[in-house]
Amino acid sequence: MKPAVHRRTVDLSGFPDLVVIYLGMRVNTFQGLKTLFGFGPKIARSVEARPDGLLLHENLVFSLFPPHAGMRQYWRDFQSLESWARSEPHREWWREFLKNSGGTGFWHETYFMRGGMEAVYDDMVKDTGFLLFAPVQEARGRMFSARERGGHPGATTTQAPVAEKDYYS
Repeated sequence: MKPAVHRRTVDLSGFPDLVVIYLGMRVNTFQGLKTLFGFGPKIARSVEARPDGLLLHENLVFSLFPPHAGMRQYWRDFQSLESWARSEPHREWWREFLKNSGGTGFWHETYFMRGGMEAVYDDMVKDTGFLLFAPVQEARGRMFSARERGGHPGATTTQAPVAEKDYYS
């Protein structure tokens, strides 16, 4: 029988610590349009800088009404992703967003090749992803940082953009 569909697959054995992260920003208010479109050039510049460990970045559109855009990124390992997320410019973006979401909601879901997943949802007025079926809890204690939510033992070598004690004080 001649195959009707050309099927391919990939060998991921060379990427034992691969991390895939989906990120999204959803417009909640009219002001959110400015916030969403303001991030596009910033993200493009950060990707063009080729951060260590970023294997691939893809832009995504989740919906047009309301505007909900995002990206999917493939990272060599969690340490590379965490290091980038705790450095500039991301560090400043995250600090500013946590002070004022600018009329948007933000979320990310992370999947680890070695097993495990983690997610966070900030100012999302409509549930998405894991929020639609998993028990919801506040991002406090062990649920505050991606490292702990994802079950990555040990301490990070870089300081978090916002410490839990500062965020909730």
